[in-house]
Amino acid sequence: MEFKPKRPQKDLKYDELRIYTDEELHNYSEEELKNFKLKHDIPDLDELEKGPWPSFVADAKREALHRKKLADDRVMIDKDVVDDLLGQLQLSFDDGETHWKHGGIVGVFGYGGGVIGRYSDVPEKFPSVAQFHTLRVNQPASKFYKTDFLRALADLWEYRGSGMFNLHGSTGDIILLGTSTEQLEPIFYDLTHELDQDLGGSGSNLRTPSCCIGKARCEFACIDTQDLCYEITTHYQDELHRPAFPYKFKIKVDGCPNGCVASIARSDMSLIGTWRDDIRIDQEAVRAYMAGDIEPNGGAHKGRDWGKFDIQKEVIDLCPTGCMALEDGQLKINNKECNRCMHCINVMPRALKPGRDTGVSVLFGAKAPILEGAQLAVLTIPFMKAEAPYDNIKELVEKVWDWWMEEGKNRERLGELIQRKGLPKFLEVIGVPAAPQMVRHPRTNPYIFWKEEDVPGGWKRDINEYRQRHKR
Repeated sequence: MEFKPKRPQKDLKYDELRIYTDEELHNYSEEELKNFKLKHDIPDLDELEKGPWPSFVADAKREALHRKKLADDRVMIDKDVVDDLLGQLQLSFDDGETHWKHGGIVGVFGYGGGVIGRYSDVPEKFPSVAQFHTLRVNQPASKFYKTDFLRALADLWEYRGSGMFNLHGSTGDIILLGTSTEQLEPIFYDLTHELDQDLGGSGSNLRTPSCCIGKARCEFACIDTQDLCYEITTHYQDELHRPAFPYKFKIKVDGCPNGCVASIARSDMSLIGTWRDDIRIDQEAVRAYMAGDIEPNGGAHKGRDWGKFDIQKEVIDLCPTGCMALEDGQLKINNKECNRCMHCINVMPRALKPGRDTGVSVLFGAKAPILEGAQLAVLTIPFMKAEAPYDNIKELVEKVWDWWMEEGKNRERLGELIQRKGLPKFLEVIGVPAAPQMVRHPRTNPYIFWKEEDVPGGWKRDINEYRQRHKR
């Protein structure tokens, strides 16, 4: 299913946007890389290159050599930026504490978000990363990219930044790592005017909404995640760019309960595609699975001898609500007891499919362990329709925001406010009746608590000794 944005898109051509020639992009040999010596000794980082997995250290060393071999006028910030970045990271390992600090607010004209100011607290040792600001760039729905765009973006960041970026941060944005204050406006101009791309969210605002691949490639998607994510992003541009909230607010969209963007654990408002009618069953395909004519799990478990597929053992007995049974060679499902875990559908995708009456389940309050510990979102609305222009979802969003902005403390996430004020109060605000299914068992806290003897130096620290290493 092809998703089409509601406004014309630029047809980007790398050959028209490129900054570097092929010779400049491939300006060193493997032999040169083998003999390359960084400015700083980084023994701990060198260890990270060992083992079977790819290492960011190896990539950073390649970038450091590449920058050194470019002409001075072919980069707009210091050519040693990657060398100093690795050197400062090694110092952080040595000291057991970070050497980044927030030294002030930086941004682009008219926006309050999208740029994260980052400064070194040891600039005399690592002058090339004295300023190392990060830009968040709004990713497209489902993160579909053309190579022309990615190559043009890489060229731009090589020219005006460190050349390093992260696809993707936990928020979902493209993360452009490391540039100077004077380069922020030129980068923003090139992003918006040349690459037709906007900044994402940072700070106490709506963070860039993100979604799974949805109906573009997934047979399980119950909703058009791309259209919903795009509509939320464009409708709430002001909240995305101009911080006005107590703290960050994340909206993530999963197309089905498989939760491929883990919205239930990573967003203040989680929208998960679901259905409210019966699971569709193809009994002929069920028998084909049982006979071994169709491989379970779409053939994903090939490569080992797992034995003959056993529908009783691998599907029916694993149903968390016990709502499935095999009767006279036919699979029966008590749909009233089904909790949409997706296990049976994942194991037998050609036999079982989600129902046709689809919408979203809405959950609130997930977050990472910043103040009160990590928590998962609370299922608040089991089902609501999700059809363009999504006015019912927008109305719900704004009810939640109005309450949170009125009652929330500074740097208090929605989940913490719900915990402080109580779930009954939150339900009253959004006009949803309480249900016993909202509280399955008392909350458990995965936060790790340290004992004083486990912390070097204990709880008491000399502030003057700390400030000798971390200048204000």
